[in-house]
This record gives sequence, C-alpha cells and structure tokens, in this order.
Amino acid sequence: MGEALWDMLPEGKKIGGAPANFAYHVSQFGFESRVVSAVGDDALGREILDTFSAKGLKCLVETVPYPTGTVRVKLEGNGIPCYDIMEGVAWDNIPYTPALEKLASETCAVCFGSLAQRSAVSRDTVNRFLDALPDDGSVLKVFDINLRQDFYSREILCSSLGKCNILKINDEELEIVSRLFDLPEACIEERCRLLLEKYGLKMLILTCGATGSHVFVPGDASFVGTPKVEVADTVGAGDSFTAAFVSGVLKGLPFRDAHRLAVEVSAFVCTQKGAMPVLPERFTSMLK
Repeated sequence: MGEALWDMLPEGKKIGGAPANFAYHVSQFGFESRVVSAVGDDALGREILDTFSAKGLKCLVETVPYPTGTVRVKLEGNGIPCYDIMEGVAWDNIPYTPALEKLASETCAVCFGSLAQRSAVSRDTVNRFLDALPDDGSVLKVFDINLRQDFYSREILCSSLGKCNILKINDEELEIVSRLFDLPEACIEERCRLLLEKYGLKMLILTCGATGSHVFVPGDASFVGTPKVEVADTVGAGDSFTAAFVSGVLKGLPFRDAHRLAVEVSAFVCTQKGAMPVLPERFTSMLK
C-alpha cells in the first residue's frame, strides 16, 4: 500500500510506485494481491487503472480530487535512477474505507514504506490498516523503508519500525537510520542486529547494490552476492526482490532459499526496461 504513480522515464512514462511493483510480482508467484492507493479523476489516473486491469492486477485504488502522482526519473551512471517526486497528489490522500478494513482481516502479508506517509491523510490510513490486521503474529508486515528525497522523519520511521516485523533497507538508508537513531559506530551486521533486537523483528533484509544482500534473523544470517548482468535499468528491482522474498517465505521456503530466489529475480528485472516485466517460468514455477 502507498504510492501509485507514473515514472516519467527518458524513453516515456511507465507505471511506478513500490506498491504496484510489489503487488504485480507477488501475483506472478500465484498470490492474490491488491494495490492500495489513490489516483486523480484525470487521464493519468484512468490510464493507471486501465493498465492495472490489463495486467490482471487487482486493486483498491480510490479516485480522489487531487492530481495523479508523477515522478520525473533520470537515469544516472549504471542505470541508477534519480527521482523528482511531485507533491500534493492523489496518493498523498488515500482514504481509509470499509473495503480497506475488510481487506485487513483477509491479509497474510502487507508491504508499506515511508514515502506514502509523508502526508497526514495517507499516514493515518497506513497506520489504521496495520492496526486492523490480525494480531496473532501470522501476518508478515514488511516495512520497505524506501527513503526518498526528504520525505521522512525520525518519528515516522520509529512508528513504522514498531509496527513491522520485517524491515527491508539498503546500505545508504542504513547510514541515514544510524544517524537518526544514534546507532553506535559499528559494522553493518552489528547495527542490523541492534535494529532486529530493539524492534523484535522476524527478519531484516539489507541490500548493498552490486556487492550483494544480507538477510538477518535472530541467531542466523544469509549473504548472497549480486549476479553480474547487463543492466537496462534498476527501476523496480528492489520491489521485485521484496516480492520474491515474501512469496518464498509465504510458500514455506527456508529464509536462505527465499533470499536466493529474491536475488535472482531482482537481477533479471535489472536486465529489463521498466519495473514490471513478466518473470520467466523458471522463477515462478519454483513456488508452485
């Protein structure tokens, strides 16, 4: 749940936003997913809904009296995206509805970030949804921290860390969080384990770009190097990683196997243009 928008890429616009990317890839692994967001009553909003429908992607996307979100994306060296995210848009105003309340009762995993919480309206909706989830410990509550520009605060991050049980963060974001939370100057593993213990997390996923990625669990850890591939762009690669990992865990894979699947899927997505390519069957068949 969170932002639904258009990434305005150099070669043209493509649907973006972590929620749609995550939900799309989860659905490719056979799960029934929903995108929760909002669009404007405008051509861009209607095109988002039409595109979701064409991809077979189900959603709870409300139409609100604000413009549909857009992001100007420039690709720097090695295909790394740089974002200019428009403010005061539809996904800043996601309403909490009875349908959303019902969805919470049927949810086994949710992925949310910090960006959609930059506004009070959507922040309230995210938190109400998290509070309405079953409280028996069975739901995976994934906080994909996803720091963008200056659209975050210590208070928002602290609240979200207290509500999640899986944290996904990259190495640059870990440095920001370390400063905000006054973590000791220690190696990345020690800092990740401090966060894991302080917030009672089931897992902490740390991605380190071309170097590789870690998954920390209480008393254990996994590291997988990043495969060398010909990069088309990296837009949405992190979301595909999260989706593949969560799908693997939900299907009962050991966390190491789910981690390796996530790495291979995100590497493939890096070879494709845009955030929502069709995944090869060699990946999706692994969870059938």
